[in-house]
Amino acid sequence: MSSLSPKQGIDRIKPHMLSEQAEGLPPVSIALNSNESTFGPSPLAVSAFQAAASGLERYLENPGSLLAPALAESFDLDPGRIAIGQGSDDLLARLARAYLGPDTEFLRSVNGYLKTPNYAHANNAVAIAAPDDDLTASVDGILGCVNDRTRIVYLANPENPAGTYLSGSEIRRLHAGLPDHVLMVLDCAYEEYVDAPDYEPGHRLVEDADNVVMTRTFSKIFGLAGARIGWMYGPPGIVDTVNRIGLTFPVSTAGVAAARAALEDTPHLRHVFSENRRLREKMTRVLSDLGLQVYPSQTNFILVRFNDPARSAEAAAAALRRRGIAVRRFASPAYRDCIRITLGRESELDAAVQAIASYIEGGN
Repeated sequence: MSSLSPKQGIDRIKPHMLSEQAEGLPPVSIALNSNESTFGPSPLAVSAFQAAASGLERYLENPGSLLAPALAESFDLDPGRIAIGQGSDDLLARLARAYLGPDTEFLRSVNGYLKTPNYAHANNAVAIAAPDDDLTASVDGILGCVNDRTRIVYLANPENPAGTYLSGSEIRRLHAGLPDHVLMVLDCAYEEYVDAPDYEPGHRLVEDADNVVMTRTFSKIFGLAGARIGWMYGPPGIVDTVNRIGLTFPVSTAGVAAARAALEDTPHLRHVFSENRRLREKMTRVLSDLGLQVYPSQTNFILVRFNDPARSAEAAAAALRRRGIAVRRFASPAYRDCIRITLGRESELDAAVQAIASYIEGGN
């Protein structure tokens, strides 16, 4: 038997999502569990992806030279501050590899994106959970946990799985309270869905500070989850560090082609944004009328709490799954009574509401 063993922290990595057992259940016909865009990618992106197939025998060298200028033009950014990765998850993992290690701490909001402690575990760092305010990150709670060992403060804004957010003034108050040795990481994967007037786009703080980075993705509103394209905006030195520890050829030719084309289709983006907002408001209203607690969301999903012990979230998710509808549950105790519902097409959401209503009324 081999005596090889991984770094100690890897043993602490645990699944953060729960899944219903598939045995004896019908196939999933309505997938409302992974926050993909139900509206799909822009037709321009699909055409660009297909056209790129003629060059699949070639590596894509320096994807940043192709995608960074397009991102810079679309969002009025400095292309020299942009790094490209396999989704934002790749870039978050690289930041952790670069800035975490033994005797360092990764600080997050206790009920924020539940995967992030694994970034610390994989690098023999300690994951610290700061207290929050009913699933909304607390600036004072985070600042109260900062110490000399803190190296990264991570915050998804808007947050996942709750859908909550912090205003621009609160984000800046958090940054103002951090020492210079701490890197503030803003995960803005859902930023394109936000309509809150007091929200501040993450790149603005990046441009005003030398210890802040923002990550974004094409997996959400752009509908390119399968293409695995993410990007980061940060100080040039941090961008250089992240690029140094990336793969030699980090992303696909077809994925970059699709991403560039997606940026050009503004009408598609506006349609997805407006329909998502309409469906978010409708689902919040309808599920609240059923007596459920719906957390205010700034994303393409809603978090629903079942406060009646006789009608649990676990049983509700199982009832939905028996009808071929998949929603998401989480391993954290804070979400025991909750399900997260991705905002799918209206007919899919209507079917989910009907199934939930039937369950609440005593059906299976």
